[in-house]
Amino acid sequence: MTTSRTAGARRPGGGPGARPGRVSIVLNGEARPVEAGLTVAGLLRKLELVPGTVVVERNREILGRDAVGDTPVEEGDRFELVHFVGGG
Repeated sequence: MTTSRTAGARRPGGGPGARPGRVSIVLNGEARPVEAGLTVAGLLRKLELVPGTVVVERNREILGRDAVGDTPVEEGDRFELVHFVGGG
């Protein structure tokens, strides 16, 4: 019997409902595919959110503002986003 070294390996975009070049994440409780290769800052831009006005929780940990630009969005990540709106 021959086995492949890549059997069961995770491939970007390989999650349920994902398309090639995309990864599946959960955003505020809702599963959604997003483009592969994004950073968290890139994800926020795609969502038209200003990073300085958003608190990002990634996989149950608060992501520091200094890490938003360098942190990749990966298959299976779970995000909770809370953004602040000014008003009177």
